[in-house]
Amino acid sequence: MRALILTAIASASVSYSAVASQICASASLVPDTTPKAQFEIKDDGTVCDKQTNLMWQRCSFGQIYNNDSGSCDNVAQELSWQQALQTANAQEFAGYSDWHLPNVKELASIVEHRCVKPAINEEVFLATLEKNYWSSTTVEGTPGNAWLFSFGDGKVSNVFSKNSTAYVRLVRYAFCE
Repeated sequence: MRALILTAIASASVSYSAVASQICASASLVPDTTPKAQFEIKDDGTVCDKQTNLMWQRCSFGQIYNNDSGSCDNVAQELSWQQALQTANAQEFAGYSDWHLPNVKELASIVEHRCVKPAINEEVFLATLEKNYWSSTTVEGTPGNAWLFSFGDGKVSNVFSKNSTAYVRLVRYAFCE
């Protein structure tokens, strides 16, 4: 058991040095939950999940995808839950106008459980902050709160007031090949 723990720590250390700040367990110990092959990465700043048929914006809301550099420019914006819903409904991006704030299950589908800091596939979803991201799902029995995910550690939480601010990554339904 001790050898397994030391191997996991050593693997995480190797991954840490290979990727800026992200820490990932060895793929031989913990399988990828969002492997790059599951996604179709497009030049327009979107990515299509072939498993869920959801199309995501690669960058957080407020950032602009730069196809030349393959990065996200500008600064991600923190919004209240109501602002996030309104922004999603008004968003036109990559030729689509049917973007929405993901529900808690949709948002859970892009959490990479093998990694933290951030808990997401950084090759697919660029410049994800180690912060809270809103879902559209209201907490049952507590209508003033909504579910969100922290992409710092990949944990879900229901203790945040809708008046708080968090980050946003928008999604739409699509047929992915």
